[in-house]
Amino acid sequence: MRERRPSLLVVLGIVALVAVALPRAEQMRERASAALGRGMPAREAELARGFVIGEDDRIDPGTVEDFRRAGLSHLLAVSGQNVVLLALLAMPLLAAFGIPLRTRLVWVLGLIAIYVPIAGAGPSIQRAGVMGALGVMATLAGRRASRFYALLIAAGVTLAIDPAVAGDVGWQLSFAAVLGILLLASPLREAIEGRLGSRGWRRALAEGAAVTIAATLATAPLIAFHFEELSTTTLFANLLALPAVAPAMWLGMISAAAGQAPGFPVELVNSINALLLAYIAQVAAWCGRPSWAVIHLHLSASELVASYLALAGGTVATMRLARLRHLASLRHSPVDGPVSADIDGFSARRRAFWALAVVGACLVAVASAWGGAGSAAPPASGLRIEVLDVGQGDSILLQPAGAAPVLVDGGPPGDGLVSKLRAEGIDALGAAIVTHDQSDHAGGIVELLGQVPVDRFVYAFVGRDLLSQARGAGASPERVAEGSVLRTGGLSLEVLWPPRALLSDPLDGADPNERALVILARWRRFSMLLTADAEAEAVPVDPGPIDVLKVAHHGSEDAGLDALLDRTDPKLAVISVGEDNPYGHPTAATLATLAAHRIRTLRTDLDGTVTIEVHRGSVEVGSG
Repeated sequence: MRERRPSLLVVLGIVALVAVALPRAEQMRERASAALGRGMPAREAELARGFVIGEDDRIDPGTVEDFRRAGLSHLLAVSGQNVVLLALLAMPLLAAFGIPLRTRLVWVLGLIAIYVPIAGAGPSIQRAGVMGALGVMATLAGRRASRFYALLIAAGVTLAIDPAVAGDVGWQLSFAAVLGILLLASPLREAIEGRLGSRGWRRALAEGAAVTIAATLATAPLIAFHFEELSTTTLFANLLALPAVAPAMWLGMISAAAGQAPGFPVELVNSINALLLAYIAQVAAWCGRPSWAVIHLHLSASELVASYLALAGGTVATMRLARLRHLASLRHSPVDGPVSADIDGFSARRRAFWALAVVGACLVAVASAWGGAGSAAPPASGLRIEVLDVGQGDSILLQPAGAAPVLVDGGPPGDGLVSKLRAEGIDALGAAIVTHDQSDHAGGIVELLGQVPVDRFVYAFVGRDLLSQARGAGASPERVAEGSVLRTGGLSLEVLWPPRALLSDPLDGADPNERALVILARWRRFSMLLTADAEAEAVPVDPGPIDVLKVAHHGSEDAGLDALLDRTDPKLAVISVGEDNPYGHPTAATLATLAAHRIRTLRTDLDGTVTIEVHRGSVEVGSG
């Protein structure tokens, strides 16, 4: 008997539910966050929030670093995996109520529409939602549309919504991972089943291992291209974590959903989930902390394309060898038809594989080579740094070639930061970093949020209002401290201050300048120390020799500057300072200290915006 299509009443009911839920997404997110924290230790509660709703800003930076080095950082951000697990969780639960398949799929479509804004509606979850919705609609239409077509359509839809997303590293990694799973997981599963068997738990293990290996292989060249490093333990870490990931996600989703009902007891679910999350965190520590857990490797754009084509060629060759062995075992078969059909089928699959592999490699490589998210005139190669003239404040724009630009501070309010960025061809940012929550640093960021898309909002200490505004603008908050490393393309931003121990101390009564983020920016052999307002006399950092120093606190008097210059020996100093400011910045003592060390010094009040172009073997400095 043919299953009936969902009635119009059912569809309208689900649409009404979504329409009611969407305006309340922020309240639902807050209730989910509170529910995920009940009955769990603090570390596991923060991991649960990161896994399920992408709220990872309060995870301890040391834990974040363990996950990054172990190749498990994808678990801390909501992605396509969450949408898949949501559908897998919802389908049997809806079936238990006797709901027909097509009606179940409509329900799943509605759940996806609700889950995306609850999870923060970041770029990765938007992509996942589009992909999941396309798959469900293809099934509803009565045809099992090709998953490859669904992937390409999802890529096209997200690019149509925001063309700048092609320069987003997360978008590229997401596309590469899904393409790799579609192309590689099936042959890998067959190979693993050939060794382990294909019944019961062995089949589930083979399926999970194949997906993990496929995604790891497909994203490795892209990670080397953008971050110039690879985790040597990522495959082992993902396989170790594999048995706990899906149950942890499901239990977290159940807790977040149950938490929408006030007073619902979620402690039992959370106590079980805490054990799974603690295990995953331990795997990250085991695999991320050894010194050899990460190796440094650089790929050019042409080497990136060659890597993907070599991966595709090796896979096709392996598939062909396996098929030839299979055909050899059938050579005595009295029936020619099935063998011929098998050969024809393999040839068709091989052609399709090559076509999709080439399309995928080219799409990823072209997107990667595009000059970052939203940069209309990116540097052809290397790194461009602009210490923007924003009056009495700090704002530094870093644009690594082929990756998303990063803004460190935004200057004071009312200085037209958005128009200045757009004049530079910037209409989206990979990250906005607030060194400390004072108006001459954070004011421009406040005006920026909501006008310019920002992927990540990075901070150590900011007020709740600014943090809430960042979330509302679609930026993923990320709290950092000493030892944290942010990467975009070949650029690394290492946090030297404040220490992690200070994160647990309230800011009330403390000098915010002494807790400001101090960051060491590195691109190849070039380095620049970004000191914000953290004067050397109060903030002891020792980055070693550097090329450029951004002088702390607009050139205010600093008793520790002389010793810092002795330790770092910069070739250039830049002072971000307002013209005719009432504070007397930069002070005569600071200028005298810089002169005594014979350091070339540029000031935004006299020289305008300072531009530093870094290429292989050369550094060019200009001013406005």
